[in-house]
Amino acid sequence: MSRLPFELLLALRYLRPKRTFVSVITLISVIGVMLGVAVLIIVISVMSGFDRQLREKLLGFNAHLRVIQPGELLSNREEIMARIMANPRVKGVAPFVQGKVLLETQPPAGGSLVDAPVVRGVDAQREGGVSDLPKSIKEGEFNLRGNGLVLGRELAANLGLRVGDRVSIYSPANLKKLKDSRRSGKEEAVMPDEYTVKGIFDVGYYEFNANVVVTSLANAQDLYELEDNVHGLQIRLHDPSEAEAARKELQRTLGSDYLVRTWMDDSAMMLGAIEAEKNVMFIILFFVIIVASFGITSGQISFVLQKTREIGVLKALGATSGQVRWLFLIQSLIVGLLGVIAGFALGLLALHYRNEFLDLMNSWTGRELFPRQIYAFDRLPMLIVPSDIAIICGGSLFICLLAGLLPAWNAGRLQPVEALRNE
Repeated sequence: MSRLPFELLLALRYLRPKRTFVSVITLISVIGVMLGVAVLIIVISVMSGFDRQLREKLLGFNAHLRVIQPGELLSNREEIMARIMANPRVKGVAPFVQGKVLLETQPPAGGSLVDAPVVRGVDAQREGGVSDLPKSIKEGEFNLRGNGLVLGRELAANLGLRVGDRVSIYSPANLKKLKDSRRSGKEEAVMPDEYTVKGIFDVGYYEFNANVVVTSLANAQDLYELEDNVHGLQIRLHDPSEAEAARKELQRTLGSDYLVRTWMDDSAMMLGAIEAEKNVMFIILFFVIIVASFGITSGQISFVLQKTREIGVLKALGATSGQVRWLFLIQSLIVGLLGVIAGFALGLLALHYRNEFLDLMNSWTGRELFPRQIYAFDRLPMLIVPSDIAIICGGSLFICLLAGLLPAWNAGRLQPVEALRNE
């Protein structure tokens, strides 16, 4: 004698594969739920991977916090740096100068190329304490002595530059002098500053690699005629997740004359866009599971019609309406559970071989389906977040249970006499 409740026993018996139309609908329902769950897990995990890698790249090149003095240059940087380093959350601090310049190549033959990158002036001795730039040099070396500079891999490729090449840089001060000389009617030649490419870096993020050149703090100060002043200070924390707490503490320490910004403030639009896309994709793809659940509803309605006589017999033998309802709800739950488990396994398998599948599709189509220039990453990222997986699997199971609610309710309302008379 089985100890299983008779509702579960009958539900399992009725779900045994048979060559009937209802069995085909049940199989299609399981496959639909499986594909919906798998697609949701794959997309959400890839989006989470994008978010994580983007944050890592941003934190590798940018500081966790920045301190500036709005509308003014920072003149007393050593005093401010000492006050910042007194905070236990702070790991390192360094000054910076940053702004747009006009860069022109000096090729030995042919015409020169021009671009307008951002120049960042850094203290070479302290930069390693606030960013991963010194460790990101792929060609040459991190050498900013004299008129040395390093630039990103994409920018070097776009301008045809290699280590040892010379470039001319026109600063805003140069362009202002040129403009003023034209206005006065005395056009004077304004000579740019000449620099030598000492290294080429790759920080793993296309925007930085294609738009940033780095030189010494003294060179950048000369370009912008800042004397011994700087634009601000970069700060690295022991734990970047404490950026907001550290910002509040340093803001109190430094006072209202200074503005402390976090890395999240500087990248809010980019990170917010990824989060919004993830949420939208989550909602849209859940409709795939809702559509698959209609297969469960259809199958259960057909099953109730097929088993009308058996329902009448059960109720005549003393089965309550609630027990009959539970019989069909358990069937919906089992179908949903099978689909969710299969979808979970398929999703994890697809994530494991995601890049191999991407390489295969690239070779088949002859196109780069994941362009590095657009997405800034070499390989398809992935991050499995347990809470996301729990929401996907739990939500899918709940939707499948709801899909069987109406057929189960109708089955429970059948009267024994009417059910047997109709047969």
